Parts: sequence; structure tokens; C-alpha cells
Amino acid sequence: MTTRAGTTERATRRFAQVSVRTRIAVLIALLTALAMAGAGVLVYTLESARIERAVNAQIDQEIAEFRNLKRDPNTGRPFDDVGSLLHVFLTRNVPDDDEMLVGYVKGEVPERTRNRYGQEVLDEPAFRAAVSDLADTGGTRVIDSPAFGETWVSVVPVVGTLGNGALVIVNFLADEHDELDRTLRTYTIVALLSLGLITTVAAFQSGRLLAPLRTLEETAREITATDLSRRIPEQGNDDITALTRTINGMLERLDGGFAAQRQFLDDAGHELKTPLTVLRGHLELLDHGDDPAELAETRELLLDEVDRMSRLVGDLILLAKSRRPDFLVLDEVDLDALTQSVLAKARALGDRDWELDATADGTAVLDEQRVTQALLQLADNAVKHTDPGTVVAIGSARGDGRVRLWVRDVGDGIPPDDREAVLERFGRGQVRPGDDGFGLGLSIVSAIADAHGGDVRITDAEPHGARVEITIPDRRAGETTA
Repeated sequence: MTTRAGTTERATRRFAQVSVRTRIAVLIALLTALAMAGAGVLVYTLESARIERAVNAQIDQEIAEFRNLKRDPNTGRPFDDVGSLLHVFLTRNVPDDDEMLVGYVKGEVPERTRNRYGQEVLDEPAFRAAVSDLADTGGTRVIDSPAFGETWVSVVPVVGTLGNGALVIVNFLADEHDELDRTLRTYTIVALLSLGLITTVAAFQSGRLLAPLRTLEETAREITATDLSRRIPEQGNDDITALTRTINGMLERLDGGFAAQRQFLDDAGHELKTPLTVLRGHLELLDHGDDPAELAETRELLLDEVDRMSRLVGDLILLAKSRRPDFLVLDEVDLDALTQSVLAKARALGDRDWELDATADGTAVLDEQRVTQALLQLADNAVKHTDPGTVVAIGSARGDGRVRLWVRDVGDGIPPDDREAVLERFGRGQVRPGDDGFGLGLSIVSAIADAHGGDVRITDAEPHGARVEITIPDRRAGETTA
């Protein structure tokens, strides 16, 4: 047995399979239809109430005028009988087209005002029954005749010394209702045309609004793991454009992440090939019968290659992690203490004349360990390109919304043509004999600066040498990274 919940669930699934554009158009059409139907019902109700109030006011006015008629306007004397009272009232009153006045005097033919329905009303059984029932008590009754529609019959009895009689006020509401029905028919036609127009416009406009989503779908289908270069066109400045911009940013990050992974694999494969070849060659030639001194020498060589590979893998892993959101652990750091600490640690790197150029005041939000690592890497590079006893200086400063930390030496310097290349992976400029680095040092420094939202700048030192400066935004506590 099929339950109502199961039927509802299936209907929901079928509706979910309909396109968003169709659903939006159908929803707008339903809401518009409900609004227009509600407006029509409200107008009909209010107009019907207005018609009834107008008829009641008309009846009250006639009754008030009848009761105020005490004397004959022609003679100024009181009326002698009820017949003359009714005659004067009927002859002096000019009723509306939808109203008829009838005067009844017991035993006499009824007298009435002129009306298009005329005697037909007086002969109507429902009308005669209403007059008979209300002749003594008065009041109003609504009758519905096939000939003249809805009719209100109001009886005002006259009982007293003048005799017995009654004034009957007949109000015909057919014209008012016909006019209201014509108005509603016109409203219905206009509402249906408007509904069709609104639905068409809604379908067209929803199609335009959803066009970027269709473009997004097409672009997503064309994107593969090896090609993330496609971007969605951005047009306008609405919510869809904001979504498009967000998706493009996500694609940019994915493209950068995949590119970094590919670069990592290519670099690792290229750089590990040589030490692995060296290891394989020596292991193949290794024989337990060899001279112990030669075995020891080979062992030292192999261990050295293993250490070299370990450093290379560590550097590559660090570069790969530099794009991860958790790469930095930000905290409020005292810049003077940071500069003094890096200088103290750098003294162990080599026999140089270590100096402190300057220190910045106050604190900044940064990752102290990563910045220390970058500055020590710069200091290690300075040691490799300078002679013992020469000056290597470390300093920091802040200004113009930036924090600057640098290492300066008086060594060989970095030629302007090589300054961009040395910041890339495995990019190397002119090196001194015995430098067994991989060309990853400055690329690590650049990655740390980039993770902070900054950059690395290489300039000439005075009187000679190189000055490598890390520049990052000067963020205080409570601010976030860009």
C-alpha cells in the first residue's frame, strides 16, 4: 500500500529533476497567480460590501424622508388619510433607476413609481409573499427572481388614525452585480495576460541569471587534472558574479596547488637522480673483500649522499607545504627581540664580523619560527659568499605599513640579471667553489615571505656585497593575513 509520505517523496524527487530555470518560472507563476486571485477575491468582497452599504443607506434615506413627511406641502395641513400621505410621497419622490416605491392602502390598488420592471414586480409571487409577511412588522427581505435578479424588499407599515397602509421600497441590485461581474471579467482577462507576461519575463530573466552557472558547468566539464587554466567569464556585480569570482579563485588555488605538486615531483625526480645514481654505482662496486680503508671511505661517501638527499627532500617538502593554510602559525612577536635572537643564532654559522644594523620597535603579527628560518637561511648564504672576518649584518625596521627584515654582507654580491632567477627553485647564480647547495635556499625564503603576504628584495650593499630584505605587511594583533 502506497503511503502519502512515499507519494510526496516521489513528487519531490520528480520536481528536483526539473531545471532550476523552470522551477523559478513555475514558482513565480504560482505566486503571481495566487496574488492576483487573492486580489480579485478581495476586490469582489469589498465591492459587494460597498453595494450593500449603499443600498442600506438608500433605504434609510427613503424611510427617514417618509417619516418626516407630516403635512401636505400643497395645503400645509396634516394628511387626512394614509392614501393621501403615500400619494404625495410617491409623486414628490424621484427614485433611482434601480429603485421603485410602492404605496399600499388596504382595499385599494397599489400605487407605484415608474420603473422598467413595473407590474412584473408586483405580480412576482416572492415579492407578494415578502410584502404580506412584513406588512405588520416591517423590515427588509432579499428575494431572488429569475426575471430581475437579486431584489431587496423593505416594508414600512403605516398604522394609526390615518388608516392602514405601507410604503414598500424595492431595490434592484442586478445592475450593480452585473457591473461588478463585468469588472471582474475584465480583471481576469488582464490578470491572465499579465500572468503570461510575468511568467515569460521570469523564464527569460532566470535564464540570463543562470547563464553563468551553465558556463560554470561547461567549464567544469572541460577542466581536467592536467589543465586547470580555464576561467569563467565575470560579468556584472551581483551574487552570481561573486560566486563566479569565488569559483575562479578556487580554480586559481587548485591550479597553483597542482602546479606546485607537479613541480615538486619534477624537481624531486631530477635532483634525486644524481645522488641515487651515485649510491647505486658504489653499492654495485662494493665488495666485502675490499680493503677496510676503502670500505670505510665508500661508507662515508654513501652516508654523505644520503644526508644530501635528506636535506633536498626536506627542502622540497617545505616548499610544497608553503602553500598550505596551516603553513604559518601567527602570533604577536616583538621585533627587537626577534632581530637580536636571529643575530645570536647566526653567530654559530661562521667566523664573521656579525653586526646589528638596526632593530624595529613594537610588535607585529607573524610566524616567528618561519621568519627566523628565513633570516638564518639568508645569513647562511651570506657566510658562503664572504670571507672569514668580513662583515655580515642583520637588521629590522618598520614604516609605511611594512615590516622589513634584512641580511647584509660585503661579499661577492648578486648580479642584477641573476636576482630573479635565484629566487626560483634550483635557481643558482655565481657560486664559490665547494658550495654544494641545491639552489633552494632563497626559494624557501621567498615562499615564507609570500605566505606572509610579502616578498623578497635583493639590492646592492654598501660599499659592495648583497642586501637581501624580507618585506611583509605590518599587521597588528586582531588583523588577519591577506
